[in-house]
Amino acid sequence: MAIVKAAGISGPQRGLAEQIFSRAAGAPLVVGNDVRILRDARENYPAWLDAIHQARRSILFENYIIEDDPVGRSFADALEARARDGVRVCVLYDWLGCQGTASSRFWRRLREAGVEVRCFNPFQVDRPLAWLGRNHRKTLTVDGEVGFVSGLCVSHKWVGDPEKQVAPWRDTGLAIRGPAVADLVRAFAQGWATVGTPLDEEACLSARAPEPMGDVALRVVAGVPWSAGLFRVDQLIASLARKRLWLTDAYFVGTAAYVQALRAASHDGVDVRLLVPGSSDIPVLRPLTQAGYRPLLEAGIRVYEWNGTMLHAKTAVADGLWARVGSSNLNPASWLGNSEIDVAVEDVHFAQRMEAMYLEDLEHATQVVLSGRDRRLMRANPHPLPRSQRGAPGRRGSMSRAAAGAMRLGNTVGAAVANHRELGRTESKVVFGAGVVPLAFAGLALWCPQVVAVPAAALSVWAGISLWSRALRLRRQEAATPEAQRPLPEAEVPPRPADVPPALVAEAEARSAPEAERHQP
Repeated sequence: MAIVKAAGISGPQRGLAEQIFSRAAGAPLVVGNDVRILRDARENYPAWLDAIHQARRSILFENYIIEDDPVGRSFADALEARARDGVRVCVLYDWLGCQGTASSRFWRRLREAGVEVRCFNPFQVDRPLAWLGRNHRKTLTVDGEVGFVSGLCVSHKWVGDPEKQVAPWRDTGLAIRGPAVADLVRAFAQGWATVGTPLDEEACLSARAPEPMGDVALRVVAGVPWSAGLFRVDQLIASLARKRLWLTDAYFVGTAAYVQALRAASHDGVDVRLLVPGSSDIPVLRPLTQAGYRPLLEAGIRVYEWNGTMLHAKTAVADGLWARVGSSNLNPASWLGNSEIDVAVEDVHFAQRMEAMYLEDLEHATQVVLSGRDRRLMRANPHPLPRSQRGAPGRRGSMSRAAAGAMRLGNTVGAAVANHRELGRTESKVVFGAGVVPLAFAGLALWCPQVVAVPAAALSVWAGISLWSRALRLRRQEAATPEAQRPLPEAEVPPRPADVPPALVAEAEARSAPEAERHQP
């Protein structure tokens, strides 16, 4: 592994370090791939459509947002055409991400053409909190030979509108050919199986799938809720980086552990940079995002705000040796709550191209600094985009942005209540606004108790009914399960035969114990 070698780890320790990375990511290192960087919709969308048009056996397409607009309809036309020609086309969209973006008629049109369409995790009355876990992945795999991973959804926002002087959203994707495409097929099959009949993975792979197509080594990190694989990888990279760690993120809400890892790297002399959007699709959340700048800036980390319409890329590059591109944002929702997919590339030439692209982006960004006696946040060295390439933020807010803002709000309020870190001046408005909410609620409860009591009673009834419904479903499943397949209760576990000598039992247990456990003191 390039970054392990650069960190001075070699010999047996290097093999152990690579094993640690594989276990932390939950993904093995796959060699022999060809990887191409695709920048923005102008390079990603044509490459996706071209691959769809050339499909011969299978198309596996999943995305968080698919909008019924000219962009979405162009993809629908391409998918329908291949389905009518006998290609198996599977589309997995997220229920929450596609709320209000595409009607049932849009999905019915695809199904009538022969496309297999599934909706990920729709809202269920008896599971009121299950909707929080989303499928935030954006992948396309064709014939098991070429795969695409990115942060792009399918919407006109990523294309922009030159007539209205609205610039396209800034985003990054990858085109992959080689053995790693099989990992993309397996990742899609995992999400597909949560909604219905499992996918026949082998039928979606070609005979050429294992053949090397290049010399790039990478890992496909397919995160599922509460696995935290990418979070562990990001922590390791922040710890191993020795010279540079350059991050781009759309909805940054760093946990205390990750922010501390970045601060420690900066204190050790690592050039840590963070590029984030300068304008939000939900303007009211901008103060919440800025509230997280201070601990980074005070540690010497350089923060930049993108001057364009919206920065939606999720990338990282370390020491010109390691790079990551995918769907995961640097916040707890992506690390813990969502199904995400990212590609961690361990190749010098690829990482150097990522660094060059990062420096190009900084030419259109404004650095945020602490200035003055009271160390206020201010913008320095502006390099705005040409006016024709700028645009106002979108009117329709992003759920990811809203979730990031909610987490930032919770982080600030938690710090104010628990006093586990020093709050900055920029967070005073957030804390003041948070204090208004409980006071207003208390006043409403005193003035008009029924306004509070009725919703609370309704929520309690909903919770009780949902738990009863869940219990009845479990009982039905138990009744439908054959007796032979049910697990034995603890009291019914067969006892150890009395005629087995204790010495043989101890020897058998010692053989089955892991090597590490046998050598523990």
